[in-house]
Amino acid sequence: MAPRIVVLISGTGSNLQALIDAIANGTLKAEIPLVISNRSKVFGLERAEKAGIPTKVLALKPYKDAGKPRTEYDADLAQLIVAAKPDLVVLAGFMHILSPAFLDQFPATPLINLHPALPGQFDGARAIERAFEAYQKGEIKHTGVMVHRVIQAVDGGEPLLVKDVEIKPEDDLAALQERIHSIEHVLLVQGAVMVLEEEASKKKQASV
Repeated sequence: MAPRIVVLISGTGSNLQALIDAIANGTLKAEIPLVISNRSKVFGLERAEKAGIPTKVLALKPYKDAGKPRTEYDADLAQLIVAAKPDLVVLAGFMHILSPAFLDQFPATPLINLHPALPGQFDGARAIERAFEAYQKGEIKHTGVMVHRVIQAVDGGEPLLVKDVEIKPEDDLAALQERIHSIEHVLLVQGAVMVLEEEASKKKQASV
């Protein structure tokens, strides 16, 4: 039986598409039983539906409007994922900071995130824009992309794969974004493959 990957998105889903394509061409030997978005009407949901993948939308706003704590949202989100019995959870452009109410539900299931910056640089939102501004000020010479484990600290988990990304003198922000996204699509697939292979190896050793 193929390993199961639950993917969390918030937007266009280009990284989700990279995973879907990698499964289709055999690079990533897995299946995606569920895609969850915290925003409705995003293109990533259409990508999932086109690939025949079930989707769910769970937005934070109704919880806030009802006076419910963020932790309740995180706990409900975790239960949605647990029900899909994942071997791996991938945050692919998921714009929501996860609390222990979520993370504690996955003591043994690996969670990975993709972030368009190098470890310790430009954690959080607008990482590409902030890197571009820093380059223009002469503060950095290049930026990067990483796949890392998810912990409570935003983009602070153990880096699994890191790739430097050149910033060219002639770049505008759009050119840099395009270069970073093309690298993200490759690195995320490599990260998913690596973690699933690690998990398979652990299971094999445990059964010996």
